[in-house]
Amino acid sequence: MTLLARARDSRFLRFAVVGGAGFFVNEATLFVALNWLMLGRYSAPIFSFLCTVTFTWWGNRLLTFTDHARDAGGMVWEWASFVAANSVGLAVNYAIYSAVITFAPAPMNSPYIALAFGTLAGLIFNFMLSARFVFRRPSRPS
Repeated sequence: MTLLARARDSRFLRFAVVGGAGFFVNEATLFVALNWLMLGRYSAPIFSFLCTVTFTWWGNRLLTFTDHARDAGGMVWEWASFVAANSVGLAVNYAIYSAVITFAPAPMNSPYIALAFGTLAGLIFNFMLSARFVFRRPSRPS
């Protein structure tokens, strides 16, 4: 199998691609929350998380875990499971974000730079939990 074929078939790589697109959604919605909605530096990421987690759930449903996605009747449960699982990644992401904006010297304490560091830290947690708990094959009866 060629390197290109292995990359194409890698769930983690597809998850990272969706997450990369989600990063831009997260940055854009963080900008909206900070500048248009006038949310604070500590509450704005919560708004951006809700927008981004919905975007990435949809992207991972269509691209990464398409063979494990639930039918239309189970989509709300799947989304809620994805939000719950990604809340662990959010906790890691938010802890890193908060530490960077609180303790890093300027200009490293920018909310946008802090979000980038937090996003990278949360990626591995989100992939593991999504693969294991959200988009998994149904168990077969014995």
